[in-house]
Amino acid sequence: MTNLRSWFASELTSQTPPHLTAPTTHDVIVLPGSQLGLGSLFRSIAGPGGTLLIESPTYWGAIIAARQVGVRLVPVPTGTDGPDLVALDRAFNDTGANVFYAQPNYANPTGAQWSPSTSARVLEMVRDHRAFLIEDDWAHDFGITTDATPIATRDDSGHVIYLRSLTKSVSPAIRVAAVIARGPLRRRLLADLQAQSMYVSALLQAAALEVVNGPGWQNHRRTLRKKLRTRRDLLVNAITTHVPDATIAAVPPGGLNLWVRLPDEVDLDRLVKDTESKGLIVAGGDEWFPAEPAGRYLRLNFAGPEPAAYEQAAVLLNEALTQQ
Repeated sequence: MTNLRSWFASELTSQTPPHLTAPTTHDVIVLPGSQLGLGSLFRSIAGPGGTLLIESPTYWGAIIAARQVGVRLVPVPTGTDGPDLVALDRAFNDTGANVFYAQPNYANPTGAQWSPSTSARVLEMVRDHRAFLIEDDWAHDFGITTDATPIATRDDSGHVIYLRSLTKSVSPAIRVAAVIARGPLRRRLLADLQAQSMYVSALLQAAALEVVNGPGWQNHRRTLRKKLRTRRDLLVNAITTHVPDATIAAVPPGGLNLWVRLPDEVDLDRLVKDTESKGLIVAGGDEWFPAEPAGRYLRLNFAGPEPAAYEQAAVLLNEALTQQ
């Protein structure tokens, strides 16, 4: 559907500086969800047996997609302001990799947002190494105290491959996403995607387009921002008050998750099972690391419909911790 492709292109165009060439509708490929796009990107750029540089921790779905393709994962430590730039440059030099997968805005699981200086340096590094940056902007619509500025708006040379999903911000039932790529890579990517999914439902595309072009879309985003801030702050307060052994390195400026560090001696698998037996579901952090975990972490989601239960949830979590 050309109109939906035009909308995705215009979203980047509206933030692209005048001296750069903005993406066009031709550069946009609509996908039935971003997960399919990740596998296709990894296959089209790195290829089976190739090397993919990836933030650590990072989105577990990207780790799974990369392993299914058969690429070799090289983790790059990342923190509250973005990846370790020295480690990233060393990884490019040591491996000869031509692609780096990252989430510059409101990363899953940490909620971190890269600083402008980090974003500029990563883009420079990618260009210097004649490589690609796969920018996963899954949380574009989930800014809380900041806004998302895609790195793709600062590149018109084809080094940044931009991936954006509407599934979480519009509806889980509407699995629609898009990848924006330029040059020969777009043709390779399109051929790979067509081999897997010949057709993206026109009905779903029309539904998504009606929402994002409708008069209520911007109001929905403003309301979502306020609700996410309230839920985030409630969860931060609950964890800080009731779980003294937990550490929150930084309150995320956006996204849907709180990344909580626990003492190194915690048995994470046992903790997850113990909390589940108490009626509390938490996600152990190990699966968000592409290699050895850097510590014991939990990913706690604050987007649920029952924020009034966060305090009791924190109490249950602390009970499970003290019983270890």
